[in-house]
Amino acid sequence: MSNPFDNEILIFDGACGTSLQEMTIPDSAWEGKEGCNELLNVTLPEAIVDMHTAFFEAGAMVVETNTFGASRTVLAEYQLEDEVEKINTAAVENARKAAEGGPNRFVAGSMGPGTKLPSLGHIHHEELFSAYREQCTALVKAGVDLLLLETCQDLWQVKLALIACIEVLEEQGQDLPIMVSLTIEQTGTMLVGTDISAATATLEPYPIVSLGLNCATGPEDMTSKIQYLSHNWPRRISCIPNQGLPEVVDGKTCYPMQPDDYAQHVKKFVEELGVSIVGGCCGSTAAHIAALAKAVKGLKPGAREVIT
Repeated sequence: MSNPFDNEILIFDGACGTSLQEMTIPDSAWEGKEGCNELLNVTLPEAIVDMHTAFFEAGAMVVETNTFGASRTVLAEYQLEDEVEKINTAAVENARKAAEGGPNRFVAGSMGPGTKLPSLGHIHHEELFSAYREQCTALVKAGVDLLLLETCQDLWQVKLALIACIEVLEEQGQDLPIMVSLTIEQTGTMLVGTDISAATATLEPYPIVSLGLNCATGPEDMTSKIQYLSHNWPRRISCIPNQGLPEVVDGKTCYPMQPDDYAQHVKKFVEELGVSIVGGCCGSTAAHIAALAKAVKGLKPGAREVIT
C-alpha cells in the first residue's frame, strides 16, 4: 500500500460519536455498558463499517479506528480491561473492510488521552505507558497504516504515548507514520496549562510526521495557534476542529457550524497557513466532510516561512 503522506492534502473523517448518536443502536449491542462506543466494534461491527464507509464515500482519505477509548485504563471503567486486543483488532478489521471499497483509502489507529492524566496525579506514568504499549501493539499487529495520538491534553501523556509507539514499532519491525494532535482549550492552553509554543518546542525532536489541533473549539478559535504552527513547526500541520462550540437544544447537545461554513474556514487554513491535513471532530458529519473535500479539491497547501 502507498504512503498516505504521498498526498499533498490528506482528508480525515468526521466524528465517530456524532455518527453513532444518529444511528439506532439496539440495547443488546451495549451489553449493559452504554457509552462504551468501542465495544460496538465487536457487538455491532456492521454499524462501524457503515460509519467508516459513509466518510470514505463523502471524500475522506483516512478513517480513524473506533478506538479512542480502547486502552486498558479506559476500558477498565466498563470492566472490559481484558478485551484490549480483541476490541482494537476488531476495530481495525472494520475500518479495513470499509477501506477495501475504493482506492487511496487509509486507516489510522486512534489513541486518545484516556480519562486519567499523569500531570494531575490521576495515574502513575508506568501504568499509562504500559496501557499505550498494549493498545499500540494491538493496532499495529492488526494492520493500521498510521498511528494517531489525538486530543492530547497533557505533554507528559503525549511523551509517554510517543515513546510507547516508537518502541512497539521497533519491536514489530514496522515504520508507520505517527501523528500528534493537541487539544487547546478556550483558555489558550492545554488542559494542564501548556501553551502551543511550549508544546511545539517539546515535541519537535520526536519523529512525528505532523503536529496539529483537534477538538475543544471550532476553527475560528484555532486560528492563532495554527498561525503559530505555520511559522514554527517544520513538518506537516493538521487541523481537525469541532463544528463550533456545543449548544444544548431540546436537551440534546448540538454543534452549530454548518458544512459550508466549516469547509470555508478550514480551506483558508490550507491556502493561507499551509495546513495539509484536515478533517472534522465533534459534531462533524459525512456532510461536513463532503463539503470539505469539495472545498480543498485541487488545492496545494500555501507556502510557509518557518522560523528556524
